[in-house]
Amino acid sequence: MMSKKVVSVFLLCCTLALILVACGNTSSGNAGGSGNSSPDGGSGNTVHMNNNHFLQSSITIHKGESITLVADTFAPHRIANGTWQNEEAKPAKEPGSPEINEVQIEANSSRTLGPFTTAGTFQLYCTIHQGMNLTVIVQ
Repeated sequence: MMSKKVVSVFLLCCTLALILVACGNTSSGNAGGSGNSSPDGGSGNTVHMNNNHFLQSSITIHKGESITLVADTFAPHRIANGTWQNEEAKPAKEPGSPEINEVQIEANSSRTLGPFTTAGTFQLYCTIHQGMNLTVIVQ
């Protein structure tokens, strides 16, 4: 009899956890201009983030495209133009880059940045996590 109660409570907890995950925050936002609102930007220009790193250090896109940053963990991120150099944040506004200033990406969500309308190499960084840099190469 006791084991049936334990199993019932366990199944109830699993069901509640599944419901919470399914109803989690997966909103996409748009910063720095227009772009697709689907989680992957609809173009494959997606960069995933863990607790304190971009999972790739650079992305190459075509002029006029946007990128979608996806936070895969519970850590929030604040993205801006610039880079970390020698453990020091170096904010920078690069000519031709969309202005990205403290764009907030909450846990387990995504944001679309762009469009990047000028060819060149642009730097983005997370102002919260030291050393978290992304290079956007626009062709």
